[in-house]
Amino acid sequence: MNKHNSVMNPSKNVILQHQEILHKIRRIAYQIYECNVEEEEIILAGIDENGFKLAKKLKQNLEKISDLKPILCKVKVDKKQPLNDVITSLTREDYQNKSIVLVDDVLNSGSTLIYGIKHFLDVPLKQFKTAVLVNRNHKKYPVKADFKGISLSTSLHEHVEIDLSGKHYEAYLI
Repeated sequence: MNKHNSVMNPSKNVILQHQEILHKIRRIAYQIYECNVEEEEIILAGIDENGFKLAKKLKQNLEKISDLKPILCKVKVDKKQPLNDVITSLTREDYQNKSIVLVDDVLNSGSTLIYGIKHFLDVPLKQFKTAVLVNRNHKKYPVKADFKGISLSTSLHEHVEIDLSGKHYEAYLI
C-alpha cells in the first residue's frame, strides 16, 4: 500500500500537501530571517527526528534567501522520560550568546518543546524562538510557537502526523 495515498486509508485526512508544506517552510524561513536580520549566524535546533528534518529544510531555505549562516543542532528529548537529560549535537559553548530557533514538526501538548527550551535556558542566549509546522491549539504547557506553518483546532483524540521522508511530504490528521 502506498502510504502517501490517503484514498487507500480513509482514516487519514490530509491537512497539508507537499507544495503547501514547502510553501510553509519557505514562509517560516523568511520570518526567521526577519527576526535575525542583524545576525551573522543562527542556530536551528531541531528536535529529533521530524523537527531535525524540518530544521534542515529551513537551513536550505535560509541559505537561499539570506546571507545568514544557519548552523544545525540535533536535539534529543526522551519523549517517554522527558526528565532525562536533553542531548544536543552542539556544545553549550557552540550556542552561547547566539540566536536559537528550536524547531519541531508538531506542537501537541507542548511537553517536548518545554523540555527542549529548559535545556537551552541554562546558557545565556541572544534570542530564543520556537518554530513548528503544525500548531495544535490545546496545550498542557504554557509554550507557544513563534513561527508556525498552520494552527489547527483539534480534539484531544485526534493526532497529527507529518511525513517528511522521501520526496513527497504530507501532513495528516488521524
